[in-house]
This record gives sequence, structure tokens and C-alpha cells, in this order.
Amino acid sequence: MSSFRWILLTRRVSFLFGTAIFATGLASAQTNVSLSPSSSTAVSSGDESSSLQLMASLSPNGMAALPSAPSPSVSAAGSAAGQDQQQGWKHAVASKYALEFSGGFNAPINGSSPYVTWGGQFTVGAGVNFNKYVALLTEYQFIDDKLPGALIAETGADGGHAHIWSFTLDPVVSLFPKSTNDIYFTGGGGFYRKVTSFTDPEETEYCDYYYCEAGTTNVVVGHFSSNQGGWNVGAGYQRHLGGTYHESRMKLFAEVRYVYVDTPAVVSTPNGLDTTTVAAGTKLLPVSFGVRW
Repeated sequence: MSSFRWILLTRRVSFLFGTAIFATGLASAQTNVSLSPSSSTAVSSGDESSSLQLMASLSPNGMAALPSAPSPSVSAAGSAAGQDQQQGWKHAVASKYALEFSGGFNAPINGSSPYVTWGGQFTVGAGVNFNKYVALLTEYQFIDDKLPGALIAETGADGGHAHIWSFTLDPVVSLFPKSTNDIYFTGGGGFYRKVTSFTDPEETEYCDYYYCEAGTTNVVVGHFSSNQGGWNVGAGYQRHLGGTYHESRMKLFAEVRYVYVDTPAVVSTPNGLDTTTVAAGTKLLPVSFGVRW
């Protein structure tokens, strides 16, 4: 009986001792967990402090020499200034170039009326604006005129026309470029080609998707041509568009010029037609309406 009690007592003591050891270990674990955040903070603070000290030691003037992020407002202002500068540069380059398109009619003068009549014409030009007052344009002009009935009758043809095309170099001088309404003078010279053609009607057949129809068309049965120099001089009125301060470089203009083409005298029998005589020199008065930049 005493042996049994001793064994029971021994088991109770062992159980109490084990319980005490388990409680001690649990308390120690809770203490470590509660201390880990502060220790982590301490380590982080230490690392951060060490990084700052390293950056300060690498910079000759300390932390004040380290670059800082630009202010958003400063960056936006710099970007806007850069865009304005770029647009101003593009506008300055574009303002150096000149361009024009025009069209209108023309009439013969000073003894040319027996050899050419009224007709139409168009002009395309491009060049450089030296300043607000002076521009220099290279112009291509095409003139389409009819021939007088008497000249056509000499050849025995039924109809005819005269075509003149040219490449000329023409300065334009503005008198009031800063005003909405401006007056300018122009003139120049260059290469001219004149082709005089005589035509007869010829039967032909016109067809579309559904049927064909008989008709006539004028075909060239004889011509003569010449290449020579010429010159022109004139004046015009132009109106600036785009507001009081001329924000737009567009201008509408109307002008009249005197054109002299140094064509030779002709005594010809074009392609078997009757003999035709044309006096030297071709003098025209073109009137143009157009737009210029």
C-alpha cells in the first residue's frame, strides 16, 4: 500500500513540474513576439540612418548638394515655354515662304488684236518673303486665247486657238503691308512659249455604258510655235484676312498686268493650209483674282 502511494505522489509531482516548465516557455515566447516590432523598427531606423550617412559622405556639399524633384508647376511652365518656342520657330520658318493661286481673263492690246482675241488664264506661284515689304515669286502662267475669224479664214481652217505658257521670276513689293488693305507692284520676266493651232471639226462617236452617239470634235490640222523671252509689269490690290493684327497670312488679291512676249513674225503654211501672216510681238493685258500667303 505504501508503494502505491509513493508512485502516485511521484506522478503528481512530475505533472506539476511539467506544467510549470510549459508555462515558463509560453511566457518567454510571448515576450519575444512583443519585442520583435520594436527591434525591427530599430533595425530599419539603423539602416535608414546608415544610408543617409553614406549619401551625405558621397556628396561633396552634404545633403544640400543632392538633387531634388522639380516642382510640378515649374515643369509645366517649362513645357509650355518649350511648346511656344517650337511653334514660334515653325511660324517664323513658314512665314519665309510665299505661295499664290489665281485665275482670270485677258485681252489683246496695241496691235495684237488681229492675231489673238480674248481668253482665260491661270497662274501658280511660289517663292520667298524677304520681309513684310518684298517677296520674290517663281510663277507659271497658262493663257488660252481664241484666234480672230479673219486669221482663221486665211488658212481655210474652221477654228483655232493660241496657247501661251511661261515661267517667270517676279518680285512683289507691298506699299502698306501692315494695313488690312494693301497696294502692291509686281513685274518680271522669263521664258515664254506660244503655240498657234488651227482646227477643223471631225466626226466622232461618243459611247457610254448604255449607247453610242455620233458627234463632232475639233482636231488640230495645222500649227506653228515659237520659244522666246518676255516680260510683264503690273499692280494690284490685296486684303489681309485673319483679324486686325493679321494672325493669318492669307490675302485675297486682284491685279492687272501688261505682258509682252517677243514672238517673231510668221509667214507660214501650217501643215498644207493656206499661207498665214502674223506680226511680231504679242501684247496682252491679263486680269487676275486669287489668294496669296
